[in-house]
Amino acid sequence: MSQTDLTPEEERVIVHRGTELPFTGKFVNHKEKGTYTCRRCGASLYKSESKFESGCGWPSFDDEIPGAVTRKPDPDGHRVEIVCSSCDAHLGHVFVGEGFTAKNQRHCVNSISMSFIPATDEKTSSAIFAAGCFWGVEHLMKQVSGVKSTTVGYTGGETQKPDYKAVCTGTTGHLEAVKIDFDPAVTSFEALTKLFFEIHDFTQTDGQGPDIGTQYLSAIFYADESQKKQAEDVVKQLESMGHKVATRLIPASAFWPAEDYHQDYYSKTGKAPYCHIRRRIF
Repeated sequence: MSQTDLTPEEERVIVHRGTELPFTGKFVNHKEKGTYTCRRCGASLYKSESKFESGCGWPSFDDEIPGAVTRKPDPDGHRVEIVCSSCDAHLGHVFVGEGFTAKNQRHCVNSISMSFIPATDEKTSSAIFAAGCFWGVEHLMKQVSGVKSTTVGYTGGETQKPDYKAVCTGTTGHLEAVKIDFDPAVTSFEALTKLFFEIHDFTQTDGQGPDIGTQYLSAIFYADESQKKQAEDVVKQLESMGHKVATRLIPASAFWPAEDYHQDYYSKTGKAPYCHIRRRIF
């Protein structure tokens, strides 16, 4: 949205750093699930899960979507102003040390500076990665902001409705994989692809770590030409750094969810991944 689309009151707050009256904004008592976006440019700012009641008279959030909000010294010399990182629209101020939540910060935001996208209207994209044992891959992927859900399962083979025992024989053609549903307004296929390469040994050709077998091979199952191109570009980046990449790029096919006891394995057991540790590359 361009600046000329703003009403005079919106321009007073968003452009000229004004403040709306307390307890008058439409989002003060708003409790619907979804995403709060910048009124001027539409960039995603806050998830509803971060909103809390502070009693201050303005919407309060204890965390922003990573990279969405920029902090600046306020001209008054005392407070810290917060603005949209994408278009510099004035949002409000941030305060720390008040003890309202465990994160101990409060983004005090003008309702008029924001729009809202209900969860039912939000877009969801999917990605499927195979990087050895799916327990560890899921554990690390689900920690990414913007990831809505993860499902471990089997894909890439011909057998219908394979189970864990059959896949472990290495004769079904399936790989252990993780299907990731994510919010493209918060994270991207490219970002997830880079994380995928950072959490496993993409140079290994016979499995992953101590897990040897075709079911543990490294692969990206792309959904369309856009995902394929993005994956190819990341592979080229790695090769330009001198890395040999064994990861295969394969068109996505039927994905069969694994048995319930495999889902969220490390969350259920309290254990930690034994062969998936993130190492920064990009």
